[in-house]
Amino acid sequence: MPEAGGFITARLLSGASGTPPVDIGRDPAREAARRELSDPAYHQNDPSLLQRGLNKFWDWVGSLFDSASGVTPGGALGLVVVAVAAIALIGALWWRLGTPQRAAAPGGTVFDDRPRSAAEHRSAAEAHAAAHRWNDAVQEQMRAIVRSLEERALLDPRPGRTADEAAAEAGRPLPGHADRLHAAARAFDDVTYGGRTADEATYIRLHDLDRDLERSKPALSNAIHGAAE
Repeated sequence: MPEAGGFITARLLSGASGTPPVDIGRDPAREAARRELSDPAYHQNDPSLLQRGLNKFWDWVGSLFDSASGVTPGGALGLVVVAVAAIALIGALWWRLGTPQRAAAPGGTVFDDRPRSAAEHRSAAEAHAAAHRWNDAVQEQMRAIVRSLEERALLDPRPGRTADEAAAEAGRPLPGHADRLHAAARAFDDVTYGGRTADEATYIRLHDLDRDLERSKPALSNAIHGAAE
């Protein structure tokens, strides 16, 4: 504070008790000034340690912003545009890919609970689809496909079968649907083990495949050959 210097000088020149001024050296004068300034009365309005730390932090943030805006085309406005674009890109990726999940190795089993009929799986898939739960709808629809093929004896009932294995085995008696079966298996693995998000179009593809498989007659020679292997 400006008054402190004049006050200290007056104290040193006039003496502490009004006595005539004394001639003192530089070092004693410096020590006397240090003692005087250590008086708490001079520091009542000083910022706290926390406030000083916050001030330094915001000064550092401001310097970073100034440096970034200096090298960004358009200055500060350009920096804001870049930040908004980055946030929009992250939001788009989040919406498209869904919430990040722990990636599991593809190829998990199709069935993971008590045995149910193809009709039960179809009903569950339709209920999930009506509620727009597309991941669940895709999973149940794939299970309906595999269970239906087992019920028709085109696949042997086998615990632990993966979606890819079911597609490969079913493609032998139903070669005209082999590609769609493999695509359905990939969709099932993506939403069940790959952390992907299904949509209505994916569910409809599996639903239509299930309907077409029901109407298809197997190629018996391929089915017999596959069973012999």
